[in-house]
Amino acid sequence: MRDRLAVDDLVTAYAVAVDDGDWTGYRGLFTADGRADYRSAGGIEGDADRVAAWLAGSLTLFAVRQHLIVNRQVRFGVLDQDTGDTARVRADYLNTMRFTGPDGSAAPDLVCGGRYDFGLLRTAEGWRLSEVVVHEKWRRGPGAP
Repeated sequence: MRDRLAVDDLVTAYAVAVDDGDWTGYRGLFTADGRADYRSAGGIEGDADRVAAWLAGSLTLFAVRQHLIVNRQVRFGVLDQDTGDTARVRADYLNTMRFTGPDGSAAPDLVCGGRYDFGLLRTAEGWRLSEVVVHEKWRRGPGAP
C-alpha cells in the first residue's frame, strides 16, 4: 500500500509540475535516463531535460494550465516476475489551458484529453519516472482539427 501511495503521489507531482511550470521539479521526477514522448499531442520525444525545455517554451502561450489525471491503473513489476522495483501506470487525462491574449488578458480555452502511460522505477531517492508517453485522443478549441 505504501508503494501504491508513493506512485500515486509521483503522478500527481508530475501534473502539478507541468501546470505550475516548475521545470526543475519536473526534471527531478525522472530517473537520470528518463524520457517523455509528447508526439501524439504535437510535441517532441526525448530525455527529461530536452522535453522540459520544450514544455517551458511551448506552454508560455497559456496564462493558465490545469490538467487532471484520473482512472489510474497501477501494476507493479512483481506481477511481471521482477523484483518489484518497477511499476506501470495507465491513466486518463483532461487538460484545460487558457490562452494568453495579445494584451496579456485571458483568451479562449484549449481543451484536450487522452491517456498517459507512465513507467516508474524505484530508486535510492524513491520512485521516479523512467518513461512518460502521452496518447492524445481529442482536442477542442483554437487551432484544433
